[in-house]
Amino acid sequence: MAGSVTSLFRSGAHSPSMAALTREGGDGTGPVDFCIPCNPYFPTPAMMETMAARLKEIITFYPSSADTITAELCQLLQLPPQAVAMGNGSTELITWIDHLLVRESLAVPVPTFGRWTDQPMETGKRVDMFPLQESNGFALDLAQYAEFIRKRGTRVAVVCNPNNPDGGFLHKQALVQFMDAMADLDLIVIDESFLEFADAEAEPSVVQEAMLRPNVIVLRSLGKNFGLHGIRFGYMVANPALAGKVRAMLPKWNLNAFAEYVVFMLKEHGAEYAQSLLQVRKDRLEMASQLATLPGLTVYPSQGNFLFVRLPVGAEGTVVRDRMLTEHRILVRDCGNKIGSSSRFLRLVVRPEVDVRRLVSAMEQVLYGTRRGAAVPELSTGTSYSSGTAAVDRLVSETNGAGIQLAQAVGAGPVPGLAAAPAAGVGMPLPVAAQQGGAGMPMPAAAMQMQQQPQQQPMMAPVTPMASAPAPAPAPMPMQMQAPAPAPAPMQAGPTPPGVPARGGLTAAQVRGMTAPAPPVPDLAPAPATGWPNAQSWPNAAGMGQAG
Repeated sequence: MAGSVTSLFRSGAHSPSMAALTREGGDGTGPVDFCIPCNPYFPTPAMMETMAARLKEIITFYPSSADTITAELCQLLQLPPQAVAMGNGSTELITWIDHLLVRESLAVPVPTFGRWTDQPMETGKRVDMFPLQESNGFALDLAQYAEFIRKRGTRVAVVCNPNNPDGGFLHKQALVQFMDAMADLDLIVIDESFLEFADAEAEPSVVQEAMLRPNVIVLRSLGKNFGLHGIRFGYMVANPALAGKVRAMLPKWNLNAFAEYVVFMLKEHGAEYAQSLLQVRKDRLEMASQLATLPGLTVYPSQGNFLFVRLPVGAEGTVVRDRMLTEHRILVRDCGNKIGSSSRFLRLVVRPEVDVRRLVSAMEQVLYGTRRGAAVPELSTGTSYSSGTAAVDRLVSETNGAGIQLAQAVGAGPVPGLAAAPAAGVGMPLPVAAQQGGAGMPMPAAAMQMQQQPQQQPMMAPVTPMASAPAPAPAPMPMQMQAPAPAPAPMQAGPTPPGVPARGGLTAAQVRGMTAPAPPVPDLAPAPATGWPNAQSWPNAAGMGQAG
C-alpha cells in the first residue's frame, strides 16, 4: 500500500504530506484523502498564511516550556493548570499512562484506536479485549463491559468516546455511572479525542467529573480537532495528583514551537473553529445519506468526523482500497488490520460535499462496475476477509510482550495462556457472540473440539483450559496450515518477570472467539461489582437514534 501511495503521489524530488494531499481535493481532479481524520475547515486559509509568514521565527527559537504553553491552553479552556498535562500528541500521553499507571492488565473494547491495544502489549501487560458486536451496530454496552472487567479481574479500563473507527457515542450520564461503579480500579481512561465533533448532547465531556475522582483520566487531541496532525499536541485532564504524576515525567520542552504558536493563536479564532465543527457535523449527515444510497453498503451511526461502513457481501476492503487509489486517486482506510474488525469494513473521513460526490461515484464504479474495470465483488472467488487479529499475531509471534525479539527455542513447549499465531495476514472476522444466561458475555470457542478434527489444522493453541464449562460447536471457518510461532521461555511462578506477558498472557484468543474469562488467578481476585446499577435502568448509552 505504501508503495502505491508513493508511486502515485510523488512528483519530482519530493512528495507532499498527507495533510497536503487532503487540501488538494475539491477540484475534481487532485487526490482526495478520506483516510486520515481531519477538520477540512480549520485552520482557515488566512490562518495558514499568517503561520507561513512567521515560519522563520517559529522554527528559529526555542519554544516556551510546557508549563507556559499549558497555562495558556488552560486559560482558554477554563481548566486549572494543575489538572492538565500536555503531550507531543495524544500517543505520547498514552505511552506514559501505560508506563506509569498500568500495572498488569488493561481492558479495552475492540475495534478501537490501535495504540490502546498495541502499547500495553508491547510492555508485557495483559490486554483484555471486549469485542463490540456487529449485530448490535458496534454499540458499547457499559453494563456488559463492566461485568466483563469484573470477571477478568482487570485493573485498568479504557473507553473511547466517540470510538474509533465506528464513531459510537456514550452519553455523559452513562459514563459517570460507569466511572463511579469502577471506582475501585487502578485507573479509568476516557479517550475523548473526537468528542468535539459530537452533537448528540450539549455538554458530553466528563472532564469536570474526572478532576473530582482519584482514578480517572480524560484524554483529548488537539491535532485532530484543528486539522493539524503534523503539529503534535494533545492533553489529558485528571485530579492534580494524577496529572502531576504524568506531567513530572514529561520533558521540559516536549512541545514544539508550532504547537505553542497554534495554542496562543486560538483565542483569536474561536468563532472560526466553532463554525468549522458545525460544518463537519452537517457534512457527516449529508455524507451518511449519500453513502446509504449504495446497494449493499451499511453505514453505522457516528458522532466522530468519520463514518464506519460495511462493504457489500464479497467485497474485499484491500481490493476496494487499491482500486480507489489507482483508478480514482482517492485514499480510503480499510480496517482489516484493526483488532476486532476485518477488511470488509472501511472508515471514511467526513469531507465537503464536492469530495463526497466524487467518492460515491468512484465507489459505484469499483463496487458495481458501472464504467470501467471488473466490478468488486467477484462473488465466485469466495472472498476471504483479512482480519485485525494479525496485529495480535505479530506481537505474540515476534516479541515476548515487551518488544524484544524472541529467540528460536528448539523443543520448547507452549507457554500457558499464550496463543500460537496463524500466518501473517490470515485471520477471520470477529464472530457474533452468542449470549448465555443474560450475562451478555460471548461464549468460548470450542478449542477442544477443534483439536478433535484431524483433517483441519487448528489456528491456535488453547489459551486456558475450559473443562469447567462445556464448549459449543465452533462455527465453520476456513483453516490454513501455519508455521508454529517461536515460544518464549516458560513463565515463572510468583510476580510477573520483566519482559514477559502479565499473568495469563495476552488474550489474543478473545478476538478469535474465545472471550470467556479465564479461571481465577491466585492473588488476583476480581473486585466485587458493588453498587452497580441494574442494566435495565441504564439510558441509551450508545446514542443510537440521536442526531448525527
